[in-house]
Amino acid sequence: MKLRVLARLVQIQHVLVKHGLDDFVRETHLYRPLRFLLFLYPGTWFGPGRSAPLGERLRLALEALGPIFVKFGQTLSTRRDLLPPDIADELSKLQDRVPPFSGTMAREAIERSLGRPVAQIFASFDETPLAAASIAQVHAARLENGREVVVKVLRPGMRALIEKDLEVLYLLAGLAQAYWREARRLRPVELVAEYEKTVIDELDLMREAANAAQLRRNFARSDMLYVPEVFWDYCRTDVMVMERIRGIPISDMARLRALGTNFERLAENGVRIFFTQVFRHNFFHADMHPGNIFVLTDDPARPRYAAIDFGIMGTLNPRDQHYLAENFLAVFERDYRRVAVLHVESGWVPAGTRVDEMESAIRTVCEPIFDRPLADISFGHLLLRLFEISRRFNMPIQPQLMLLQKTLFNIEGLGRELYPQLDIWSTATPILREWMRERVSVGRLWTSLKRQLPDIIESIQALPAVFTQSVRRVHEPQTHPEVAAMVLLREEMRAAARRRDVVTVGATVLLGGLVWLAVASVAWPGWVLTAAGILALLVAYRWF
Repeated sequence: MKLRVLARLVQIQHVLVKHGLDDFVRETHLYRPLRFLLFLYPGTWFGPGRSAPLGERLRLALEALGPIFVKFGQTLSTRRDLLPPDIADELSKLQDRVPPFSGTMAREAIERSLGRPVAQIFASFDETPLAAASIAQVHAARLENGREVVVKVLRPGMRALIEKDLEVLYLLAGLAQAYWREARRLRPVELVAEYEKTVIDELDLMREAANAAQLRRNFARSDMLYVPEVFWDYCRTDVMVMERIRGIPISDMARLRALGTNFERLAENGVRIFFTQVFRHNFFHADMHPGNIFVLTDDPARPRYAAIDFGIMGTLNPRDQHYLAENFLAVFERDYRRVAVLHVESGWVPAGTRVDEMESAIRTVCEPIFDRPLADISFGHLLLRLFEISRRFNMPIQPQLMLLQKTLFNIEGLGRELYPQLDIWSTATPILREWMRERVSVGRLWTSLKRQLPDIIESIQALPAVFTQSVRRVHEPQTHPEVAAMVLLREEMRAAARRRDVVTVGATVLLGGLVWLAVASVAWPGWVLTAAGILALLVAYRWF
């Protein structure tokens, strides 16, 4: 174990105990051997947060531990239906109210990246941040042409801290892989690798700017979602400038109610936006906690979302995309056999899984849920129940789908907070059916053919040359280097087989001679066998 990883583990232990979260330590059994050291530290007993409510202590601990832990708290905060209200309220502060770094440091970072004083770049710049999150914070500014913008600046030292925490995660995942019975199915190392790609991408604000531009094009004519404009002249890897949104934070429910906002439409549009991104665009915003979502209420009866923070975006390969859509529709229609068949066909369960047994297990989980009104069915709870089936059938976790599952979990939690009667099923089904029809439509096939036509023509043009080379290889195998290499490899394999046979015979004869010498009264046959065995081994290594 690296010294810095051990030091980070001790630091995590210290923060948890200092904030009175000893129960978390005891539950994991992770730092028990080191606890006695930290109990000797006075801050453990007299820390300022030990007398505070549990939710506040948990939030302060996550803030102290850094960005990866803050993001975990943000994810939890989106599911108020699964948390006590006091803890949910505290964790929601992690969405955009993380302690900021100084405005002077932000100004220096901007000037260092853009190579000019801030006064020459912006007509005005406010050093007091508008909001601060785990990775970066944003400042209000105004361009020389009068446009209001926000300037996003990475926190100093983020990459080093995140890389250190990733080392800790890899260590824990490796231990789980080696000693945890469920590890083969849950694939912890692969999950950490998938998360590493996601969190490292967040540190490149040029990538985030490109994500924002793509999402803006996807919803350019939409009345459901507005994506702010990016100003590319002022974007660098650690600084991004984009249009300022004058919307209402989605978490400000009192203000939205006072304006007469249509919450039912808002909640349903959230579901439509998600499924449109996943299945029509195959490019979805995967960090949809309330701190990243605003509501534009120019017309409260027809409210629109406005999204910010595009550091985490998800995509699916066409195969997973197709099987997911089929699975959703099969679940919506209560076609449990189809769900089981799709899992086998997609390779998400072991090849030998019996479809009838899996169908029965899925029915057992789903039927009690579907006996309730559709509006009372939580997709998040359904996913948790389906995870139980995955354990029974030794279904390995699909790391490439975890980002999607987390986002769906967040979207449903947000939608039900806006409109508790949200029917995610009936809202999503028409979108999925339309997408499935489009996939096999003549227009879609023709579009795909036109896109691939240049490659097809190029392949056809190359066929005569490929055919000629193949014929030449058949008639003149000795002149082709690849064929000659194959012949040489075949001869080497034959020589290795002969050597193996001679070594086996020689070792057997040698062993027989040694045994003869050990047990027989007449020695000369043993010496002959021993000599013959040694000779055979020498021949094998000399001539083969």
